[in-house]
Amino acid sequence: MTPAEREAFLAEVHVAVVTVADDDGRGPLAIPLWYDYRPGGEIILVTDGNSRKTQLIRKAGRVTVCAQTQEMPYRYASVEGPVTAIEDTVTVEQRWELARRYLGDEGADGYIEATRDVTDRMCAIHIRPEHWLTRDYTKAAG
Repeated sequence: MTPAEREAFLAEVHVAVVTVADDDGRGPLAIPLWYDYRPGGEIILVTDGNSRKTQLIRKAGRVTVCAQTQEMPYRYASVEGPVTAIEDTVTVEQRWELARRYLGDEGADGYIEATRDVTDRMCAIHIRPEHWLTRDYTKAAG
């Protein structure tokens, strides 16, 4: 993919697999997460600030985010980069915007209502895309 194509692809709605190193004798942690991204910007993850993944991300300071299509011919973008900030608090509005990206307005309303009690323990993790690996098999399919 060209730089513009890869950024546009990452800005589409995909569930990402986020991978972070674990120095406790275990393999890297890989976990699916919702994310937000706008071309030229940072990847933003909103997740439980007390979770193992967040603890590992804080310690490692770098992650890989991989997003892919589920249908053939496949397309994917795998992006590695540094964590630039971790906001230790998020608002219900921030969570709603991310939920709306994946579930639409009505789905986001229901999701936020059902999970309102977790907002106070959520954080927002910002990642600067630095190294990209991409593939667009639709180009090969012609």
